[in-house]
Amino acid sequence: MRTHTTKPTEVQKKWYVIDAQGLVLGRMAAIVAGLLRGKHKTMYTPHIDTGDHVIIINAEKIKLTGKKAEQRVFYWHSGYVGGVKEHTPKRTLSGKFPERVVERAIERMMPKDSPLAREQMKKLKIYAGDKHPHEAQSPEVMDLASRNRKNKP
Repeated sequence: MRTHTTKPTEVQKKWYVIDAQGLVLGRMAAIVAGLLRGKHKTMYTPHIDTGDHVIIINAEKIKLTGKKAEQRVFYWHSGYVGGVKEHTPKRTLSGKFPERVVERAIERMMPKDSPLAREQMKKLKIYAGDKHPHEAQSPEVMDLASRNRKNKP
């Protein structure tokens, strides 16, 4: 018996739409990261991009459980003396680009420093509102709210 290795030409990619309104961020990010990598498929091969395209709408209405929105702090440095900067997810969600909270959560669940992971992240489309320009791909609606009681608004 031989081990089957999937070839890139054998992969059929689907499109999914996920409405993030009222969903818990970490639970949704874990599922989306699996979809982008293709781990839900039987033909999953770690070194081949077998994942699907994912569209996330209503990213500004995502939920964080507990006090994570106020207590979690992200730091970065500007490169200048005294240039440590910080922000919280609550500040980012109420800011100009609320979809960055969702994007960074999913990005942190992908393999690190990998050209394949960067290629898979390009298949992720995130929109703050409820409209998206990908109707021509006829995406399949995925209902994540019914998977866990904490996802209900």
